[in-house]
Amino acid sequence: MSDSADQHLATIDALLATQPGTPDLLLPTLIEIERSLGYVPDHAIARLARHFNISRADVHGVATFYADLHARPRGRRVIRICQAEACQSLGSRALTAHAVRRLGIAVGATSTDGGDTLEAAYCFGNCACGPTIQIDAQVHGRVTTARFDELVVRTEPQ
Repeated sequence: MSDSADQHLATIDALLATQPGTPDLLLPTLIEIERSLGYVPDHAIARLARHFNISRADVHGVATFYADLHARPRGRRVIRICQAEACQSLGSRALTAHAVRRLGIAVGATSTDGGDTLEAAYCFGNCACGPTIQIDAQVHGRVTTARFDELVVRTEPQ
């Protein structure tokens, strides 16, 4: 196991030491791991299954069901583009294609330098102002390709 995997397991073990092994605490524990590490590493699944006395399949099922839990590290900046029907009708597919070209990564991927992650999203509740994107926690409506470029440059990942 790598040093980072060992560090992750130490973080997870410290968290589990504070948690009773009742299965109803699995989701809050996964959320805390996501908050601490930025994702839920694959090597955590067996550890969680043992602690909560459930199968690895059950842990994996919960960890992959929720969109806010991630199995891989994400970029320093996460750009999400709405793909729901209202935003599609206002041009989100063309905007997504532009973002793929502009960032040089596919939807669902992270740039090789770890700077950007591009994700599809399904409704920010901003339907009248589509197409809508989210850069980290900030939601932006009525985003054109020119506005996308402006926002991406303005919010370069550190």
